[in-house]
Amino acid sequence: MKPSAVVGRDYRSISLTSPSTSDAPSLQHSFCQSIRIPTRNSSFNTISITSAVTKRGIVFCAAERDSPAKCLRLILNSPGVHPGPACFDALSAKLVERAGFNYCFTSGFSISAARLGLPDTGFISYGEMVDQGQQITQAVTIPVIGDGDNGYGNAMNVKRTVKGYIRAGFAGIILEDQVSPKACGHTRGRKVVPREEAVMRIKAAVDAREESGSDIVIVARTDSRQAVSLDESLWRSVAFADAGADVLFIDALASREEMKAFCEISPLVPKMANMLEGGGKTPILNPLELEDIGYKLVAYPISLIGVSIQAMQDALIAIKGGRVPPPGSMPSFDEMKEILGFSTYYEEEKRYATSGSQLSRERGVNMPLLPQKCCIWHNCGKKKPVPFFKVLTSMADRGFKF
Repeated sequence: MKPSAVVGRDYRSISLTSPSTSDAPSLQHSFCQSIRIPTRNSSFNTISITSAVTKRGIVFCAAERDSPAKCLRLILNSPGVHPGPACFDALSAKLVERAGFNYCFTSGFSISAARLGLPDTGFISYGEMVDQGQQITQAVTIPVIGDGDNGYGNAMNVKRTVKGYIRAGFAGIILEDQVSPKACGHTRGRKVVPREEAVMRIKAAVDAREESGSDIVIVARTDSRQAVSLDESLWRSVAFADAGADVLFIDALASREEMKAFCEISPLVPKMANMLEGGGKTPILNPLELEDIGYKLVAYPISLIGVSIQAMQDALIAIKGGRVPPPGSMPSFDEMKEILGFSTYYEEEKRYATSGSQLSRERGVNMPLLPQKCCIWHNCGKKKPVPFFKVLTSMADRGFKF
């Protein structure tokens, strides 16, 4: 008997058929895998299936829905290195998911650029980042690691930030040890808080997670490599791991040797690399090289915002010159509608159509149903049918506003 999985019509249930228990004596090993099932409201519906491999194949023995954080932890516990582009809004997150990535980051640099048109120098607020993050997490089914900057204040602010990111649907949060106002990574003017305060921020984040009953992944970042020294950044990373951080991240490491030294500390805690495209302080290595050094997660922070800026500039040059962007430089209108889910919307809309509804999709709007004629009373005391538009015209002439 072959194992099979049947997804319910509501996209929210899964039934499993397992082989006979006679396979049990031939058990070789077990593992856990996840299956993502799209939902109509774009909410998370990842199914975690605990499986056992036998000589006759795979035996499914349990299934449950995963939280975003649990799904991210499955990725952290899986072999290999995992690249994750950084998005900045719901659309860019959708494109990351469509491209086949199993998770993504948010980038404070990119969100500040797209939402405010300002540099990532502390202008954007906690509230704006949470609001943007909620739009992003609701648009995709893959886990999202949110850029939490420096927690927007002291340890108590960090607790509020972590709890807010949990409510917003983030699977993970990156917290750094910079002062306020913060500076963007790989730029001048970065300063960090004292050691003790930096560690207390991570402890506060861990406490906030426990108080919320959540399993959000805490990524502890230090900017002390550029602000102080390599030794200082290594000391802080070890202290962050001891405080309960799930992933460690030193920004702006300047060489392969520094990256190797980082990956050798706290060997049981996954490490994150930041491949700043376009010219940062850290060498740009391919995923296999990063895996060989010892990294687990790899962020590509500005690729999407960078190519978006370039594409918009090219399109504006074309329009200013009296042309439209060439076909190869942008998707067709049909392709854009597909990406945004028009066809899915139209299919679902049919479920709620009424017998008297009249949709005018050709005009791009819903036209309300209007009576062709309306009966009105005349001075003679008799009703007389007249065209409805004449009634409206008459009422408008008398000062009625619609």
